Amino acid sequence: MTALPNLLTMSRIVAIPLILALLYFDGSFWRWLACAIFAAACITDYFDGYLARSRSQVSELGRFLDPIADKLLVAAVILILVAERRLAGWTVLPALVILCREILVSGLREYLAGLNVSVPVSQLAKWKTVLQMVALGFLIVGDGVLPSWPIGLIGEIGLWIAAALTLLTGYDYLKAGLRHM
Repeated sequence: MTALPNLLTMSRIVAIPLILALLYFDGSFWRWLACAIFAAACITDYFDGYLARSRSQVSELGRFLDPIADKLLVAAVILILVAERRLAGWTVLPALVILCREILVSGLREYLAGLNVSVPVSQLAKWKTVLQMVALGFLIVGDGVLPSWPIGLIGEIGLWIAAALTLLTGYDYLKAGLRHM
């Protein structure tokens, strides 16, 4: 539990309420601060796995918590952006696709774990996660902070691309899982 990789994973979960609280405040300072904490949390996603493997500290707790921390972070930010109407209209659709895929893959992994079948994370799924997190960072900052930059639009386009990758990787996981059902 006290190994550095596990602490990094836990820090991602602990950061979620702080990020969400900051997103309730209006103003560029609060947006940038929320984005900075979100970015730091996202960076821990890389380092917890890297450190666990390089230090031979891979643990069952880490294997369990890491994907949960990722999904909680992404889902919480998406939900607050929708609640605060920073994601509205058609842009809610890719957010919904992302949330549904995460629930589907989590359920599939749980089912397959009961059969002692492991489904490794694909490289494309890792890129999907990175793109989701980058797009959400842009959406956290939003428009108006840098008037000459279409930051919100960049985030929305990134979210649509991430949703497309989400569908593709979700299909790959479902296809792999159906072989065991």
